[in-house]
Amino acid sequence: MNELIGTLSDGTPVHRWTLERAGVRVRILSYGGIVQDVEVPDRDGRTGNVVLGFDGLDGYLAHPEPFLGALIGRYANRIGGARFTLDGVEHVLAPNDGPNSLHGGERGFDKRVWDVTEVAHGLRLSLVAEDGEEGFPGRLEVAVTCTLDERGALHLAYEAVTDAPTHVNLTNHTYWNLAGSGTAGGHELRVAASRWTPSDAELIPTGELADVSGTRYDLREARKAGGGYDDNFVLDKGVTAAPEEVAELYDPASGRVLSVATTEPGIQVYTADHIGEPFEPGAGIALETQHFPDSPNRPEFPSTVLRPGEVFRSETVYGFSVR
Repeated sequence: MNELIGTLSDGTPVHRWTLERAGVRVRILSYGGIVQDVEVPDRDGRTGNVVLGFDGLDGYLAHPEPFLGALIGRYANRIGGARFTLDGVEHVLAPNDGPNSLHGGERGFDKRVWDVTEVAHGLRLSLVAEDGEEGFPGRLEVAVTCTLDERGALHLAYEAVTDAPTHVNLTNHTYWNLAGSGTAGGHELRVAASRWTPSDAELIPTGELADVSGTRYDLREARKAGGGYDDNFVLDKGVTAAPEEVAELYDPASGRVLSVATTEPGIQVYTADHIGEPFEPGAGIALETQHFPDSPNRPEFPSTVLRPGEVFRSETVYGFSVR
């Protein structure tokens, strides 16, 4: 189902699509590719929305910085100093997080209106980022296919091609609260990562891949998420051709379980400590599947370079169950 929910200041219409399958309902906006809500049952069969969002378009326009539910690009997470050198050429980006570039710059994909076409059990969202936008080289064509499978799992399949060498790192920035209200501080989180990337005061990785053993970053066994996380975890599986399960979030009160499977080598865990009004700190947990922050300046990290003739592909699957 497709409905008009508002217009931007320049008159561009914004639509909302509703997907339903296997007891799961998902609403997605053309603005930012935003996952507005995800409704799933609890252990008693009561359906509730388990993601943070606003009822209408105005809320997202008034509060852009939490990146609620949005598709993120052209580079998810941070690039230190808002610059990188590729093939001997330095590219200066738009700094929008102090001196650094965050989530694609001042007008990333989260602030674009995507073209949307319907596909079987879902949608295909697409856009073009022109050469030089936010300082990134190359004309980038991006498509994200969002579908619900026969179990009600939400699949996000990303593709991109470029006409010049560039860096690409795409993700989704949904905040999950499986209780449907209050905070997610009581949720239990498990992440299949024996290492993480420590960062400096500006959240730029130091380059170290640190062992999580004996630290609060050891989430290999489920533990209360609490707060204080805005960190990239190095997934043990690395880059894979098909999605593999890497994380699980569980709310003991409702019984809802979220599983995350991905092809990506990292996952950013953000406990929304600084999410800002109108939400309270810890209102949700973002689990952003991705390549590592500042990879363009860290050749020792998995590469995010995309060249002409290549196709960037990535897939993440969010599964829902109860126990």
